[in-house]
Amino acid sequence: MAVLSDEEIERIYAMLKKYHQKYLKQHGVVLPNLRRGDSYTKDALVLVYLARDYPKTRSVSKSDLTDFVRRFYPKTSDVQQARHLAMQKGWYIASGTRGNTVKGVRPGEYKLVSLKEPYPAFRGHRKRGVTAADFEEVKRKYDYRCATCGSKEDGPIFNYPRVKTKLTVAHMNPRKSLGKGNIIPQCQMCNRAYRNWWVFDKRGRVVAVANAKVIERSDEQVQREIYEILRKKFGEGT
Repeated sequence: MAVLSDEEIERIYAMLKKYHQKYLKQHGVVLPNLRRGDSYTKDALVLVYLARDYPKTRSVSKSDLTDFVRRFYPKTSDVQQARHLAMQKGWYIASGTRGNTVKGVRPGEYKLVSLKEPYPAFRGHRKRGVTAADFEEVKRKYDYRCATCGSKEDGPIFNYPRVKTKLTVAHMNPRKSLGKGNIIPQCQMCNRAYRNWWVFDKRGRVVAVANAKVIERSDEQVQREIYEILRKKFGEGT
C-alpha cells in the first residue's frame, strides 16, 4: 500500500478537479468533496488513491484501498467507494469483478481508466439537457418504439418476450452534447448493450464508432485489419 502525504493528496485532488471541470462535469459526473469538516471524505480518498501517477494508473486491490482508507478511518471494514464512484457518480473506474474489457484488471481489483470520459454504463449524464416533454415528442416520432430493435413501449421486448419494454433516452452520437437533435429512444436492453460505444443514425442503425476502446473487444484479426486501414490513412508512427 502506498502512503500519501497531505500535500500529495491535495495535489492529486487538484488535478482531478481540473480534469473534472474540463471533461467530465458536462456529463454529470460528480466530483466528491475533498473534506467534510476537518476530515477527508472516503470517496475523495479512494479517487485520489486510484488517480496516482495518472495517466499511468495501475490496478489496485480492494484490500489495498481499504488499508489506505483505514489510515483516516480506522474502523472501516470494507471499502465500497470505488464501485459507487463508477456506477453512481460516473468516474471511469474499471472493476475486475464486473467482467470489464480492460486488460490487466483482475477480480477484486479496480483501475482508474480515464479522466476524459465518464464510465461507459453511467446513466447520470444521459438526461441532462432533455426534458420529459422533449423525450415524449421524440418517442411519438418513433411510434413509441425502440429505434434499434423496434420493440413497442410497454409491450414485450422482441428478443426478451418476458420483459416489458421501457424506452430510455439514448445518444445518437455520445461524443456530442445531449439534446433533442441528438437522441433516439431505445429499450433498456439495447441501451445497456450498446452503451456509449457507437454512433447511430436516425433509424437506430450503427454508423460509426464512438469510443475507440470498443476495438479492444474485437479479435486480433479484426484489430490488425483496422490497424492497416489507419496506417494507410495516417502513416506510420502517427
